[in-house]
Amino acid sequence: MAETTDTPTHATGTPVPPPRRSTWRHIGPGIVVAATGVGAGDLVATLIAGSNFGYTLLWAAVIGCLVKISLAEAAGRWHLATGRTLFDGWHSLGRWTTVFFAVYVVVWGFVYGAAAMASSALPLQALFPDGWSLRTWGIVCGLVGLVFVWFNRYAVFEKVMTLLVGVMFVVTVYLAVRVTPNLGDAVAGLLPVLPDEKDSVLNTLGLIGGVGGTITLAAYGYWVNAKGWTGPGWMKVMRLDNRVAYATTGVFVVAMLLVGAELLHSSQIAISSGDRGLLDLSRVLESEYGTVTAKLFLIGFFATSFTSLIGVWHGVSLMFADFVARLRGPSADTTTGAEVASGRRERSWAFRAYLLWLTFPPMVLLFQDQPFRLVIVYGVLGAAFMPFLALTLVWLLNSSRTPREWRNGPLSNTMLAGAGLLFVVLCVKQVWDQPWSEFF
Repeated sequence: MAETTDTPTHATGTPVPPPRRSTWRHIGPGIVVAATGVGAGDLVATLIAGSNFGYTLLWAAVIGCLVKISLAEAAGRWHLATGRTLFDGWHSLGRWTTVFFAVYVVVWGFVYGAAAMASSALPLQALFPDGWSLRTWGIVCGLVGLVFVWFNRYAVFEKVMTLLVGVMFVVTVYLAVRVTPNLGDAVAGLLPVLPDEKDSVLNTLGLIGGVGGTITLAAYGYWVNAKGWTGPGWMKVMRLDNRVAYATTGVFVVAMLLVGAELLHSSQIAISSGDRGLLDLSRVLESEYGTVTAKLFLIGFFATSFTSLIGVWHGVSLMFADFVARLRGPSADTTTGAEVASGRRERSWAFRAYLLWLTFPPMVLLFQDQPFRLVIVYGVLGAAFMPFLALTLVWLLNSSRTPREWRNGPLSNTMLAGAGLLFVVLCVKQVWDQPWSEFF
């Protein structure tokens, strides 16, 4: 096992000793994971839940944040407690993890790249209707993301993400206040009650599982290291940072549920599923509150989508670079948190190769309907990743691979096992719902 250290080193070579106590000024990776994990699709799903069920499922949104806190904390704890990266931990579980990740990261990246570019383009086209086409805006967003991540290290990346999160926060909170929520009904919505609807259990589980993040939760440990945190001395700081992340996520999700409950549910207004549902909402906002509110919302929509784009461009490329380093036969220090903290990962050919994979091949999908079979494989792999993450973290953090002091306690095991079970159910449902008869 690689030796851990309490004095990480930035790319500048300056040692960064852990603080004596955790403070707000140290947070950063949590903001990044919150911004990346909450995409336009997450906000639409929550908005639709509010429009269909009012405040009834507010409690499910809150539980979703708690579930993701436990997963991100576990990923960060592995990196800090062992000094090893998460992929190095997965590799120790057997070759099957390498095969799964290799297939997942290639197929998922190809389809996600197109989806992220299209999602970022939608609000820009709505803001500038006489300008470029959706495809052109999408290509521009992809290229801007590529150039930004290629030439900037983690410190600049974090600052830009924090700025965009500020925009998202202001817009979502403004909308939640603007629709004048019924606070009494909102408090009642914190009671765990299921709506009297068909498939309400599965809809509720879907809302819990869909709150903020998939592979970005696994990337959290890499961002923790990239920040310069590489030893157990940073554990308290990481845990505060992680709580801030999902408190922020909770604000976004609850605010959109309030908007759905007050603006759409009470008026029986339906919106589209997928990212275009937010364009529907902008039109409703314009008719109810005027052009300024609608334009402000579209700016927040862009911030939400573009943070997910550049967050994946950076975080998953870091994971891919670590994956390649492990495959090439790592030395004692090539798959450690200190290696990520040094900044060398962000300058590696593997990091930049995956950046190019996320950007250029997916542009083909912007010019045609997404290949049907590929989308089915993408859906199945995406559904399988979360149970894979939850259950492998249970395995790693209860074994001798983790120092005894930092292994899972009863609460962590309960949360991670519950998350694993939840995502297994959602995975089975996702696989079952695929139109397999048309696949063959």
